[in-house]
Amino acid sequence: MPTAHACGASLSRPADRTLTALLFRKLMPLLVLAYVISFVDRTNIALAKAHIAVDLHISAAAYGLGAGLFFLSYALLEVPSNLIMHRVGARFWIARIMVTWGVLSAAMAFVQGPVSFYVMRVLLGAAEAGLFPGVMLYLTYWFGQEDRARAIGYFLLGVCLANIVGGPLGGALLEMDGILGFKGWQWMFLIEGVPAILLAFVIWKKLPDGPESAAWLTPAQAQEVRQRLGAETGSHAATGEHTFLGALRDGQVWLAIFIYFCHQIAIYTVIFFLPGIIGTYGKLTPLQIGSLNSLPWVVAAVGAAWLPQYASTARRGRLLLVAGLVVMAAGMLLAASSGPVLGLVGFSLTALMFFVVQSIVFVFPSSRLKGAALAGGLAIINTCGLVGGFVGPSVMGVIEQTTGSTRYGLVVIAVLLLVAAIGAPFMRQGHE
Repeated sequence: MPTAHACGASLSRPADRTLTALLFRKLMPLLVLAYVISFVDRTNIALAKAHIAVDLHISAAAYGLGAGLFFLSYALLEVPSNLIMHRVGARFWIARIMVTWGVLSAAMAFVQGPVSFYVMRVLLGAAEAGLFPGVMLYLTYWFGQEDRARAIGYFLLGVCLANIVGGPLGGALLEMDGILGFKGWQWMFLIEGVPAILLAFVIWKKLPDGPESAAWLTPAQAQEVRQRLGAETGSHAATGEHTFLGALRDGQVWLAIFIYFCHQIAIYTVIFFLPGIIGTYGKLTPLQIGSLNSLPWVVAAVGAAWLPQYASTARRGRLLLVAGLVVMAAGMLLAASSGPVLGLVGFSLTALMFFVVQSIVFVFPSSRLKGAALAGGLAIINTCGLVGGFVGPSVMGVIEQTTGSTRYGLVVIAVLLLVAAIGAPFMRQGHE
């Protein structure tokens, strides 16, 4: 593989910078928008928690289980979903994902109790399975290793924007309570499910499967993209894994899984429980809770847009990965031991590094894999990591119901993040 210096020199040419900027401008807004909508639909139950507890008699433990069940079906279907996308193309498969999850998200308005809540969360996870690892695979069709962490960081801005916009929007929709006989949380699910269906048609019309089918690239530009990626692929083809089973034998894949698992426990615990924690700060309206909930995600957006660009080499990536995990742990401990103001500062500190860590974790294994191994390997990392999305909310719900507080759960998560930070220095890219 070319050295970081060589790559930097090559990409410093004006023509290369112009082409890279074109790729970012044409691809990332549509992908980010898709992720914004998916995260709003995935996590809007956090704002509905208090309301469905009253209307549907769903306890804290039942809520945590339902929130986590999404990730079990999501995780089980991610590998087959990514392998299918590798065969049929990104345009068709991402559009299919968006239609099915939009319909099911809107159907959440008709849950009747804990059992139907569980069933719908499982179905929603199955519908959305493959979106994130599919986009991780898709980005490898366009961006080399030097730009990929930045591209992933921009994509993960979708989570930040979803929580920035989704909080106030969901809070406002909850205040539609009683209109046409529907509860506010029913209106929220119905209205927020529609954009995914509409955007699916835009994806179908606008998203190219690869450089060869991009109408906005000249043949010479498409060839340049292929040559860039081909040079990287050729540099580690002799040692990189080409088969899915080969990817499973790579210890680096399993180290990435462990770090990502701890990261996902942290992020989804914050996503699903922060609105409820803010609700304990005083007598706040749903709109006020939603607005305060958006503050850490503003900070997360700053981190996602600003910091991943510094992971331009393997060494810098490792340093930033360790620092990110330690900062996340410190923020959790501050949130667990403080009152409302410092608690929100602690959550914001943790959120600053959410997507810095996530963008870097995927760069290391993607540099070691190719073809079916790349498609399946990225999916298995996301699959196993997302089990943390089940474990975190489920355990947090039990802890809250048992102790009456979320404080102890936050401390446990901080310890897990520190353990992950110990393993992060051992991450290696394909050329090392």
